[in-house]
Amino acid sequence: MTRLITLITATAIGLISTAPAMAQDKHHETAVKRYIEKLDPQLDKLIDIDSPIEVLSSGHQWTEGPVWIPSDKALLFSDVPRNKIHRWKEGEGTAVFVDKSGYEGPAQSREPGSNGLMLDNEGNLIVCDHGNQRVYRRESDGTRTTLIDRFEGKHFNSPNDLDIDKVGNIYFTDPPYGLGDPSKSELGFFGVYRLSPDGNVKLLVKDLLRPNGVALSPDEKTLYVAQSHKPAPVFMAYPILDDGAVGEGKVLFDASEHAKTSPGMPDGMAIDKEGNLWATGPGGVMIISPDGTLLGRIMMGKKTANCTFGGGGSILYMTSSDNVCRVKTKTLGRKYVQKGLAQ
Repeated sequence: MTRLITLITATAIGLISTAPAMAQDKHHETAVKRYIEKLDPQLDKLIDIDSPIEVLSSGHQWTEGPVWIPSDKALLFSDVPRNKIHRWKEGEGTAVFVDKSGYEGPAQSREPGSNGLMLDNEGNLIVCDHGNQRVYRRESDGTRTTLIDRFEGKHFNSPNDLDIDKVGNIYFTDPPYGLGDPSKSELGFFGVYRLSPDGNVKLLVKDLLRPNGVALSPDEKTLYVAQSHKPAPVFMAYPILDDGAVGEGKVLFDASEHAKTSPGMPDGMAIDKEGNLWATGPGGVMIISPDGTLLGRIMMGKKTANCTFGGGGSILYMTSSDNVCRVKTKTLGRKYVQKGLAQ
């Protein structure tokens, strides 16, 4: 924990851009209706359906990759098209944290910036970088260390989302969104990978057409992957084998019917301490039990890309189109229990 506090505090205090924020905080949109939809009695244990859904920051283009920084009590999130990482903090609002968070030259695609963000076990910020087709670590002095940018000598497509286990393995997805044109892929497929702390990379899944969000179960024996593909909008579950590979996947939840009537596709996920998936998808955030039962939805009124637990572990922060929102829950994020961060 000492290194986490040291790194994040140094970054938060010394390296925030002084550029004016491009967002308005706590902006109220009267035309957008947000509410919690209860579909199963089990939902009552997880969230109060009358909990208010707050808009914390707005005016962005497409928000993604939220991560809570416990030592700073702040939220970082990406605006992928605008190529920035923002920092939001209670009482301070939103400011640019990193400009040119992805590609540092002229934009080559509609999505040149960072996407998924996460802290590793030492407190470093790990970034999925669309524009440079890599995963990098942001050091305390603001420099960037590429962790991986190729598989078998070929560039990745655009690393999108990630999760990190207790021993430091980084699981990440590599869809084509940052390429603009999928035919530009050097690999010719869109995979899910595991990067070990010693730098070895293993291809885990190759047969999904649009792998997107990725998350681990609390016991780290199941890998969840969301597929943002209109013909097959599904959440997959893969058993993690002893050698680090994954076994045959199964469809945990098929969101096809919901996608017909609600905006959004399966995307980023957060897992609570009981193993429930808080999975962005059609409507907003779908709350899915480990056995695949849809317990309810946080209806956001807009396409919603990702979410994470923050605060003391029971606040769900959501990146929804041009907004960042939050809602109080009755449960805790899995990492808060694993790392003893709950307050």
